[in-house]
Amino acid sequence: MNDAPLPVPAAPPLDVAEVARRLSDPARLARGGGTVPPEGGRAAAVLVPVVLHEAGPTLLLTLRAERLSSHAGQVAFPGGRIEPGENPEQAALREAAEEVGLDPRLPRILGRLPEHVTGTGFHVTPVLALLEPPLNLMPSPDEVALVFEYALAPLLDPALPQRQSALWKGERRHFYVWPHETHYVWGATAAIMHSLAVALREA
Repeated sequence: MNDAPLPVPAAPPLDVAEVARRLSDPARLARGGGTVPPEGGRAAAVLVPVVLHEAGPTLLLTLRAERLSSHAGQVAFPGGRIEPGENPEQAALREAAEEVGLDPRLPRILGRLPEHVTGTGFHVTPVLALLEPPLNLMPSPDEVALVFEYALAPLLDPALPQRQSALWKGERRHFYVWPHETHYVWGATAAIMHSLAVALREA
């Protein structure tokens, strides 16, 4: 697998109010594809935080710490396992608080994007939320190596994301890759971003 970062093409700025309007439409959120979870997987949830900067909205992403047992060193949304008694929204907010120090009272939950299944067997429910800047975050060094923001504008480019493939455990796997100057954005994170892109684009 070629894990070199991809250059980000130029894209027009997005209107914050229009982004919030589109993402507040449940019908748009439901059309983003996803994968059908098989039986017996492990339930997880991630928070998909759209930060409403006046200069253009962004996605809040993390680079997972290298010491973690799964998906170490990969770009991810804040999230993790759904604990007994939790729903996906509660789990996503709790994990975001634990991983990056995000106050769970701040995100405005809009709904859920379609579920995705990771190669490690997690059934991930993406919980979409809006955040107003500034953000006062305190990442946990045990879980997060870096917190960064990804401009939302490339998600409206119909030529993105790229589709790549690689051999994994003797099987050829196909996956999405989103451009970034520094990080390789692929896997479940890229698939969830693709669902978000489908929800954002006009149809």
